[in-house]
This record gives sequence, structure tokens and C-alpha cells, in this order.
Amino acid sequence: MVKSVGLFNHSVEKRTWKHLLAYLFLLPFIIMVALFWIKPLIDTVYLSFCEVKYTFSNLKFVGLRNYEWMFTRDIYVPDVFMVTAMYVSTVIIINAFYSFIIAFVTTYYIRREVIGMALRMLWLIPRILPTIVYAILWLWLIDPKMGVINMVMRALGMEPPLSWLIQKPYSWILMIVINGLVGASWGMIIYSAAIKSVTLDLINAAKVDGATEFQVMRYIFIPLLKWPILFVTAWQTLSLLSSYGEILAVWGDFGTARAGNVVTWALYSYYKAFSINDYGYASALAMILVVIGIVLTAIYFKVFGFKRLVQPSRVEV
Repeated sequence: MVKSVGLFNHSVEKRTWKHLLAYLFLLPFIIMVALFWIKPLIDTVYLSFCEVKYTFSNLKFVGLRNYEWMFTRDIYVPDVFMVTAMYVSTVIIINAFYSFIIAFVTTYYIRREVIGMALRMLWLIPRILPTIVYAILWLWLIDPKMGVINMVMRALGMEPPLSWLIQKPYSWILMIVINGLVGASWGMIIYSAAIKSVTLDLINAAKVDGATEFQVMRYIFIPLLKWPILFVTAWQTLSLLSSYGEILAVWGDFGTARAGNVVTWALYSYYKAFSINDYGYASALAMILVVIGIVLTAIYFKVFGFKRLVQPSRVEV
């Protein structure tokens, strides 16, 4: 009996030590998440209910006044919301779905791995370039006199815009393409790795049954890649909601972006925080993005059948 109790205590101590060791390894990550994610989130929630201008020493709790001003008095909010909705809904098509086509073509359809890898590397160029270099490249492409895009349009008998930055709908097209190329390369990497993980036995069996390449993609790859598609779609949506770097780098300032009607919600929040120094109102704007992101993620979970995806397999191995 005493021996059994001793063995039990030893087993408990061993498990406890393993748990402590696991938490010890996780401690640096937990500290980073707490300092750089949880604490800023709590601060943002609190600041959204405060009036904070220029310095945090002037902090004053005002309740829902920032939200009331946002929804009833801010004349820029309707346009900013419309631009953000258009921007996210169009660029997500490139980032989440067009990137799947690129990955499928370069990973599965092109049989020579060297050619497929070279094409994927070309698509990665917008991702690996620094944002400023990427912006300068686009400013050169749309230059009124020396820009390659304008030269091609003139050669085709088309009249290029006087300014891609402020003339609609060209400013919208430019905004969508600039951000779409960056996001598509990221989705392509995820999809390419997922496509390579699909066993060839399923593909060969489908081809023996007479399936076309499109049917292989439709009935084999897409159902098997629901997890990566869900991840890329949700991640890219959240990324687009909070992105403004490329827009700010290309358009240069809020005034030019406002003239071209390309001010997104995140850029407007950035402008309020770091140009107007109204940190409380900027925090309230940021909180709206958080709520929208949570709602859209819940919708994606429902559409993709998240509960079904996380259920254990019924096939015994």
C-alpha cells in the first residue's frame, strides 16, 4: 500500500514538473502576447471612452461621446466606411481566391517544379520588397510622362488619367491592385504548401474515373483545403481591415488620399491619432474595426462549417 502511494506521488510530481516545464518554455511567448497584444487592446478599449488630445496627461473619461460623435456628427465616416467596404470586399477576392488559382496552376497544373517555383518567386516580389520601395515603383509606373502604364494605355489608343492618385475610379483601381498583389503572394504560399500535402492516390483515382483538371480542383482540392481557405480568408480580411501602409506610402498624406477618396477606416484612425493627436477618438474608430473583424470571422466560421472541421475523424487508423 505504501509502495503504491509512493508510486502515485512520484507520478503526480513527474506530471507537475512536465507541466511547469511546458509553461516555462511558453513564458516568453505569454509575456510578449500580454505586453504587445492584450495590454494595448485593454488600453484601446479604455481610451475609446476618454477624451485624450496631444498628451495622455489630459485624459478625461467621457463615456460614449466619441461613439456618438462618430455615428452622428463626423461627416467623413460614411465615405470612409463605403471606401473600406469596397476595398476589403474587392481585395479579398484577389488575396483569398485569386491566390488559390495562382497556387493551383504553379503547384499542380505546371508539372515542372522549377518553372512553378520561378513563377511563385516572381509573385513574392511585392511581398518581400520594403513598402517604401514598392510605393516608389508604383509611383514610377503611373507617372504622367514616364509611367509605363500610361505609355501602354496611349499605345492602345486609350486616354490615361491626369492623375492616378486623385482621379476616380482610377484611384480605386490603383488602391485595389497595389494591395491585392501583396496579399495574393501570401495566400499563394499557404495554398501551395496545402496543395502539395494532398496525396496523389486521390488525384490518380479521380483521373482514372475520367475527371478533368477542373473537376479535380472542384471536388478534391477545394473540399480538402477548407482549413487553409478559411484561414487565409479570415486572416486576410482582418489584415485588410487594419491595413493602410501601402496607401499612405503611395498617396503620401491624408489630403491626397482624401482627394482620391481612398481613405480607409484604418487610415482615418491613424490620421486622427498621429496627425490630429485625438487619441481617444482614434481608439473609438479602432474599436469599430475590432467589432467588425469579430463579426466577419464568426460569419466565416459559419459559412465554412467550423464545427464540422474541428470534429475528430470517424475513420479509425
